[in-house]
Amino acid sequence: MNSFVDRHGLWSDEQQRQARDLVGRIDAGEIETLRFMFPDQHGILRGKTLVASAARDALWSGVNLTSTLLLKDTSHKTVFPVFNSGGYQLDGLRGGSDFTVVADPATFKILPWAYKTGWVLCDAYLCDGQPWPFSSRHIMQRAIQRLDEHGLDFIAGLEVEFHVFKLDEARMALADSGQPGTPPEVSLLTHGYQYLTELRYDRVDALMELLRSQLQALGLPLHSLEIEYGPSQFELTFSPSCGVAAADLMILLRSAIKQICQRNGYHATFMCRPRIPNVMSSGWHLHQSLRRKSDGVNVFMPHDAEGVGLSQVGLGYLAGLKEHACGAAFFASPTINGYRRYRPFSLAPDRATWARDNRAAMLRVLGGPGQTATRIENRVGEPTANPYLYMASQLFSGLHGIESRLDPGPSADAPYETPAALLPRSLDEALHCLREDTHLCEQMGASFVDYLCFIKEAEIARFNLEVTDWEHREYFDMF
Repeated sequence: MNSFVDRHGLWSDEQQRQARDLVGRIDAGEIETLRFMFPDQHGILRGKTLVASAARDALWSGVNLTSTLLLKDTSHKTVFPVFNSGGYQLDGLRGGSDFTVVADPATFKILPWAYKTGWVLCDAYLCDGQPWPFSSRHIMQRAIQRLDEHGLDFIAGLEVEFHVFKLDEARMALADSGQPGTPPEVSLLTHGYQYLTELRYDRVDALMELLRSQLQALGLPLHSLEIEYGPSQFELTFSPSCGVAAADLMILLRSAIKQICQRNGYHATFMCRPRIPNVMSSGWHLHQSLRRKSDGVNVFMPHDAEGVGLSQVGLGYLAGLKEHACGAAFFASPTINGYRRYRPFSLAPDRATWARDNRAAMLRVLGGPGQTATRIENRVGEPTANPYLYMASQLFSGLHGIESRLDPGPSADAPYETPAALLPRSLDEALHCLREDTHLCEQMGASFVDYLCFIKEAEIARFNLEVTDWEHREYFDMF
């Protein structure tokens, strides 16, 4: 009872049992190292790897990490002044103090590409046992608890686009270090623009088989592997997952693909729009529905053949997503690069619309009476999004629509022409839209929104100080 977990009552009886089972696997010699990883504010996995003997005890005692990890932007620079008395301060993090990550034993995996290596996802806590209030996984769990009050489960299906290139040069010369370092030099695996052709697929069968075998060995619910439209662009889809497990899946998937590819001479990126010729932007289409806990029925499924293919609950949820589309855009596209994707006639949305089975709309309604897979596909996201924050924003938006009986309005049969609120065109504008959405700020947490905006504004400030290739080409000779 003196451990961090027991002292603060952090695990259920089932998690205690799962932890004991994990210790049994350690004692049997199945695992020689265990990675304790937590998703940071950007949805990037960070943590420590412990040898088996140390990992055994750390399951209950937790692992201490430097709190500056919670205060970094995407260049891994600490943007909060933790070593002085002025400026933006956060309780419990002054001076680069420690915080503790505690494993969720239910997430344990053995990594098939690493020798006798286990992996477990962790939650972040302050030294007094209180959850780190800005933990993205905790925020999604809070959204799930709101849904529990309605007797409903969140069901999500992932459809994820990304690029994989042949790694030609890792750029590891002494001058290539920095924050960030020089990106690698790569070449194409496919020329692109032969969407879903068998010949293109067969040409990269070695990569696809590598991903398939490793991801299935990892226990991920892989459904399909596809050749996407752009050069060296691919898509994976997954069977539906329930609750926080859907976000856990996305976190592990991105890290797994990058590790598998790196070990085999490839470079994988989930960056929305890499700077390569003839590129196509990558999106993350999030399929979502709600399932009644009492009988497992999809409550989005309508009872009659009339209407738009959604029940009244589904219509309310749809209306909430549409109502908060601009405010939630930041959680779906949290990078400067992601806003290169929002453009008309590109199979990516440019405004807050919905339509029945129309890929130009932001919200695509699929299904109908008797179709248990009835759902809403949100096509707004980029694959770099922190999945916990993206899904939490969807739940808080959708629940607002259900509880307030909002009306989504008519279907937009010409989504790029229908008058509707335009989605933000930049990260800066997205932050403004989020701050203007008082309901979403309240649900996500006003102080959390301030914290995250502070980090992202530091990124924007760095970007605005850079001289780009466009500027050099435009002005250097002319003036």
